[in-house]
Amino acid sequence: MDRISALRNIKESLASFEDGEQTLPELEREVRDILRTYATAFAESDAYRVSGEDAADGLVVVADSRQAARKRVRELVGDPAAFTVERIEAP
Repeated sequence: MDRISALRNIKESLASFEDGEQTLPELEREVRDILRTYATAFAESDAYRVSGEDAADGLVVVADSRQAARKRVRELVGDPAAFTVERIEAP
């Protein structure tokens, strides 16, 4: 997905929300999926979700591998407590 397609899809999602066809949680989910698809295609990588007990919990990073994702989390959060990263399947 290129940038123009992503922006067009987000615009369509917003219009759907404005027309009352979507709830806010549905809009948030759709826009998140659009952005994640764009980011992973742009970077030719995968998205990984972090699970842990501190600031890293819930973080999503884009990386080439699970090991690279763990490294990216450490760069962003410092030295978090124990955490795991799981690849997010494309929507």
